[in-house]
Amino acid sequence: MVVIGLIFVFTGAIFLFLGALGIFRMPDVYNKLQAGTKATTLGSFSLLIGLGFIHPQWFLKYMVIAIFLLLTNPISAHAIGRAAHRAGVEMCDETCVDQYKEDKK
Repeated sequence: MVVIGLIFVFTGAIFLFLGALGIFRMPDVYNKLQAGTKATTLGSFSLLIGLGFIHPQWFLKYMVIAIFLLLTNPISAHAIGRAAHRAGVEMCDETCVDQYKEDKK
């Protein structure tokens, strides 16, 4: 069980690192939100599952935290992105589609 837990923890750490790298490398706030939210949600979920395998007595508590993260991370990223768009934060030049602008027409 410990080996399976360590595999999940290592996988989660890789995804968390890639999420941080995506936040550092992406050109604008919208791309940074996408990179950070998807990678850190998966990384946190994997990390919590791994910790659940390592410490089985805490597994249920880790799953409650994981479900909370799965529900709140996408919602918070959407709210931040929408607030940035309403505040007038410009998108990078490579962005092709602005669905919020299209919905206003």
